[in-house]
Amino acid sequence: MLSGTVVAAVLFAALLHASWNALVKSSTDKDLDTALIHLIGSLLAIPLVLWVGLPEPAAWPYIAASLCVHIGYYLALTGAYRHGDLGLTYPLMRGVAPMLVALSATLTLGEHLTPLAWAGVLGICGGVMVLGLSAQALKVPKAIAFALANAVIIAMYTVIDGLGVRLSGNAIAYVVTLFLLDGWPFGLMVWAKRKGEFTRYARKRWPIATLGACASLGSYGIALWAMTQAPVATVAALRETSVLFAVLLGAWLLKEAFTVRRALGTAIILGGVVALRLA
Repeated sequence: MLSGTVVAAVLFAALLHASWNALVKSSTDKDLDTALIHLIGSLLAIPLVLWVGLPEPAAWPYIAASLCVHIGYYLALTGAYRHGDLGLTYPLMRGVAPMLVALSATLTLGEHLTPLAWAGVLGICGGVMVLGLSAQALKVPKAIAFALANAVIIAMYTVIDGLGVRLSGNAIAYVVTLFLLDGWPFGLMVWAKRKGEFTRYARKRWPIATLGACASLGSYGIALWAMTQAPVATVAALRETSVLFAVLLGAWLLKEAFTVRRALGTAIILGGVVALRLA
């Protein structure tokens, strides 16, 4: 059974994750915002690395692999948000990934979920898909393509980081080292293409981007810590309750419709959370 502490922590991480994604979606330029948030996250990680130190050498190959995969994540993320609503693309990205993680965790992590845990994972994923899929999806095939590609990428880095953090000797050291290095590749790619625009945008947007960077760091840090306390597949699924927060934020801040279908998806997700808590 998942402890109440782990459940509460991952739910809070989910809220943080939805919050910084809503910031990106609400911005006038998705590429610049994503690059700025993660560059600031890398800068924020510098004093944290000096404080907690570096992870064990065994974790470094996983950090390197995760950094490479994350470049694809940022490209697919900004592509999805350019072509579709937060309420459509975010659930698709986050809903497919936990199923892929659960399927691969048996081979890569040696984890075997109980039937009730599987019910919880499938319930959350199913509810997320109900939230995301609609007739609108057929009208924005590029958004769907980017979102589904990103689901595969999310599953890849989740498994990589789940393995790496367990070998790191210190979950916080793994997280802050990952963030120290993670923001630079995509950020410098965007800066090299759009130097003047990037500088002007950063001057206006940096206070809000700093909040997004803190939310991103806190969200993934909590999730990776939780993966040292509970099966990766269950943490990955529970973290996708962020979709509930994303839908609410989308309706509140971005004026996206909260329909009966989305209410049904919300109920299914909550049922999945209960099943995971009891598993």
